[in-house]
Amino acid sequence: MAIRVLLVDDQPLLRTGFRLILESEPEIAVVGEAADGHAALADTRRLLPDVVLMDIRMPGKDGIDATREILEWAHTSGQQVRVLVLTTFDLDEYVVEALRAGASGFLLKDVPPDELAGAIRVVADGAAIVAPTITRRLLDRFADKLPSTRDRQPPRLDHLTEREREVLRLLARGLSNAEIARRLVVSDTTVKTHVGNVLTKLGLRDRVQAVVHAYETGIVRPGEE
Repeated sequence: MAIRVLLVDDQPLLRTGFRLILESEPEIAVVGEAADGHAALADTRRLLPDVVLMDIRMPGKDGIDATREILEWAHTSGQQVRVLVLTTFDLDEYVVEALRAGASGFLLKDVPPDELAGAIRVVADGAAIVAPTITRRLLDRFADKLPSTRDRQPPRLDHLTEREREVLRLLARGLSNAEIARRLVVSDTTVKTHVGNVLTKLGLRDRVQAVVHAYETGIVRPGEE
């Protein structure tokens, strides 16, 4: 079955461009377009897309509030909806909040067409699509907006084993599963198991939320290598 996509952007020209790109992909179907957050929420309820391609800066309800409300609705109604945020990185200071709101990741608006289509497939499959290096750069830049935990150790981290904490640190530093496996001299399968355990124990949905959580709890500090 085709992946159902809802396009949300206040610029008609961009929506048209994204539609042309995605409609050339046989397994992706654009089911609708919305110009603001209010319309995005209404269209999500009506059209039931698998992935919402969400702009952040829009008049009225912005992409952050729309993302939060869409995912809250999806959770209570039992629908499987994912949000993929598009942003102009150097100008947009709201990406961290979008990830906190539950977005499965973000891409730059000048992303190559094949990467955009690939990202939608990954997100529809339940994974995160934030490039590790971009995640690290973003969180380093906006870390001052995250809560400080210098003087306390959040109790939830007590549930992690020492190896799981190390996996979380490496994940937050931008390493892929394969790179973590090489660093720890274990198999890729073992790393996937550790990552799964971390997500389950911390009640997180995906790797993106795990990276944000690592910064919020102080496991990783901006600029650390």
